[in-house]
Amino acid sequence: MRDSAIKKLNEFYPAVISGTLVIFAFPKADLSFLAWIALVPLLVSLWGRKAGRAFVAGYVFGVVYFFGTLYWIYHSINHFGGVSFPSSIAIVFLLCGYLSLYPAIFSYLFSILINRTKLPASLIAPVFWVVLEYVRSYAFTGFPWASLGYTQYRFLPIIQVADITGVYGISFLVIALNSAIVDVFILRKRTREMPLFPVSYTMAGVAVVASVLLLSLVYGSLRLGQGRPGVQVKASVIQGNIEQDKKWEPAFQKEVLKTYFDLSREAALQTPRLIVWPETSVPFLFDYDSGHTEELIRFQKGLGSYLLLGSVRVKERTQEKTLLANSAILLDPSGKSIYIYDKIHMVPFGEYVPLRRVLFFIDKIAAGIGDYIAGESYLQAGTDFGGFGTLICYEIIFPGMVRKFYTRGGDFMVTITNDAWFGRTAGPYQHFSMAVFRAVENRKPVIRAANTGVSGFIDSSGRILSATPLFTRQALTDTIKTDRTLTFYTKYGDLFSYLCIVVSIMLLINIRFWR
Repeated sequence: MRDSAIKKLNEFYPAVISGTLVIFAFPKADLSFLAWIALVPLLVSLWGRKAGRAFVAGYVFGVVYFFGTLYWIYHSINHFGGVSFPSSIAIVFLLCGYLSLYPAIFSYLFSILINRTKLPASLIAPVFWVVLEYVRSYAFTGFPWASLGYTQYRFLPIIQVADITGVYGISFLVIALNSAIVDVFILRKRTREMPLFPVSYTMAGVAVVASVLLLSLVYGSLRLGQGRPGVQVKASVIQGNIEQDKKWEPAFQKEVLKTYFDLSREAALQTPRLIVWPETSVPFLFDYDSGHTEELIRFQKGLGSYLLLGSVRVKERTQEKTLLANSAILLDPSGKSIYIYDKIHMVPFGEYVPLRRVLFFIDKIAAGIGDYIAGESYLQAGTDFGGFGTLICYEIIFPGMVRKFYTRGGDFMVTITNDAWFGRTAGPYQHFSMAVFRAVENRKPVIRAANTGVSGFIDSSGRILSATPLFTRQALTDTIKTDRTLTFYTKYGDLFSYLCIVVSIMLLINIRFWR
């Protein structure tokens, strides 16, 4: 019996190996090349395996994969939510348990088709992976963090095709190469166990994958060498490095404002057109607290530039409660407020409680989070040097949402965030890497201001122009080139993912035909 148990555990080693390799492909490790081979052990192990066991293997892979990339969530729950370390880890495991259902379903479907049909893995795996990654981006408010394509944010020639396919296309390419290698590995087994198995199917699949990768690299090289018209805009981001547990203390209010004032004066010496402060950088309710608001405007008039700042704002007030918005506010050089954007996609359990009637007890754990309400309009700010949308924190990870700001044009993108919640974990680096894809998908340079980092500038081809280290207090100034390109992805959205959905349905409906 013991030998039998050990044998059952051994069959999941490939899943553990694959999950571990994927972890190291993401920031901080940034060994992105591992992603191109990471799933080979898992996929090879699914050959000859029953669908139920394949589901379990995929689930094991998912738990390793997601816990290794999302472990940092415990930090905000433990350090700022007052939840004990064991409980915070348990909460992360619960989230990973849900997310692991997606690779489990992928493995289940893959095993059925690879074992019952003559189709090559290079046709089956990329399609199903993209479909499930896309569904994960939208189901239950959506959580697209740690999508496989994000591992390639520094591989600029390959990610340029994202302006057609979105980040899902990069995930497709990564899985396609993994599955082409798998086709070669299991070819002898398939021909031995399927006497009539056509070797040409495998060879054709490998050839198609090689051709698609080559075409993607050629396309990327052309895009990187392309000179697109635009205007040079100098901007500054202010990284205040304000301690998360002190920023709202009345006694610390003056210190917070002094920090941002001093850093902004330093930045103003370089005459930027725009200065950007992070999410909720203002330690008071803008407009509602008239004294501090007037003080801020008086200061800003002396800068000689536009100032974009993050603030909690009173949106509605009744006798029963006050409704707040997480907002971005733009002041022109004269101190006039010319643009207010209210965050649309709020963080579940951080800014609102989903399924409140069912999860009524959550308010006892995180008091007050239900007081925030979402914005409704995808607003752009207009300035004399271009128009831009503002993504607040979590919003930058949703490609389908970001594109909606630019369907009618635009020149650049600003994202403001407070990643102090994540500490010195991999979270801030992963968050920053996602902005690279939003730049490429929409061909818009990105200006990013984060309270504790990473702050920086990214051009419209995804090049990281400059970036700050974590937990430093500094003003960073750089020059971006605006880009008015309206990409295929911006105009038409996730058509590539929809195509994968159609192909996957056809594969499942016609499974008997493909035998």
